[in-house]
Amino acid sequence: MWRSWGKSTVKIHDTSSSPSTHFACSSFKDLPDLCLDDEESDSSSSQFSTSKKPLPSIFHRVRLANSLLRSWSTRPPESVFYGQSGPSISFPGAEKRIVLYFTSLRVVRRTFEDCKTVRSILRGFRVSIDERDLSMDSGFLSELQQILGQRKLTLPRVFIGGRYVGGADEIRQLHETGELKKIVQGLPAVEPGVCDTCGGYCFILCDECHGSHKLYNDKTGFMCCIACNENGLIRCPSCSCALL
Repeated sequence: MWRSWGKSTVKIHDTSSSPSTHFACSSFKDLPDLCLDDEESDSSSSQFSTSKKPLPSIFHRVRLANSLLRSWSTRPPESVFYGQSGPSISFPGAEKRIVLYFTSLRVVRRTFEDCKTVRSILRGFRVSIDERDLSMDSGFLSELQQILGQRKLTLPRVFIGGRYVGGADEIRQLHETGELKKIVQGLPAVEPGVCDTCGGYCFILCDECHGSHKLYNDKTGFMCCIACNENGLIRCPSCSCALL
């Protein structure tokens, strides 16, 4: 009446021998071990069995790097040779004031911003400053090249008390560390204000050619004025910018 039980004709697939399903993980804590290669796991196990040294964390390395950068930023600039054997200027009055070679042209934005920043820092000390604008008189360029012994120059360049101090980077670092204030302490102070003759530009129009840089002679015709520069300007004789 009832069907007798025998062997089933349905084949059951054995998953234990399949390589694609050979995976046994009791919990998620075993996942990092499974991500490692066989060689790396063997080598790591051998290392941990012999000596286990804790590696420095990423936060420790970041703190160490920040401390090094902080210590380097507070160091005085190595390129400043104030008071040592460096370039110097010897024209009259240079030992009693700051001499600044800069440009007021906006052709190169970074150079213009550096010159503007250095001028603002130096003017804050209220001492005598001889501002020599190379865009106003090309003779300043030849003068600076002769002093430093270089043909290619970057601006600005600063001399204090007749000694070369440096450029924009050196002035910023000296100002941040407070060393610049110590250097300019011995210089005579000046009254704040602008020169009534030149308006603070340190140049006025030539009296001979009235700014044209040309003179007319009945015998020779037009000729260049020798009393002024190529822009028809002369140094202001009444303000603190004039040394000669």
